[in-house]
Amino acid sequence: MKVTYKRTVLILGLFLSVISCKAQQNFPLLTSIDNIPNMSHLKDTNNELQSFVGTYLSTYNGNQITLYIDKENDKLFNTRGKQIYKDVLSIRYIIKNSSGAILQDTKSMIFQPDSLHTIYSLWVTENGTRVTLNYSGTNCGVGWGKIILKKINTTQMSWEYLPNDLVTTASKCPPTLDTKIYLPKTKDLIFTKQ
Repeated sequence: MKVTYKRTVLILGLFLSVISCKAQQNFPLLTSIDNIPNMSHLKDTNNELQSFVGTYLSTYNGNQITLYIDKENDKLFNTRGKQIYKDVLSIRYIIKNSSGAILQDTKSMIFQPDSLHTIYSLWVTENGTRVTLNYSGTNCGVGWGKIILKKINTTQMSWEYLPNDLVTTASKCPPTLDTKIYLPKTKDLIFTKQ
């Protein structure tokens, strides 16, 4: 009887270990979410995100844009019916007009995935020199889309912002909410590391 009980406990323990290990598998960042189990980790195994981390400055149409780019490890996302932990870049920003007045400040906001103003990286390509990010948009999701950053050298990167259809989304938003997009809607804007 004792032998049967010990075997049962051992088999149950091995089974739980296998399930636990499978649920917390690590995969490279560029792995498709469709090809991984729930509760997996997409890890920055090649340390590609780190080269983008820092404070960057640029001007566009008279506005000063400061990007604060940080790396967050094991950020939890709910996507395509799965919970996935992912190493990401997160961008917060401050935009000031030519007089120095702040037009928009997300630096001190506390973000949740898929909330207002969040910018999180999706993946890194081109040998770690290009990162694609998802922007959730401003009020009512206006301006959601993707941002592409390309490393030019150790202190400079180019910016491209590709927003969604702004008119359709803005028309569904209450008129009392600010739906202006302050991020630069342009390609090849150069940001310099501070």
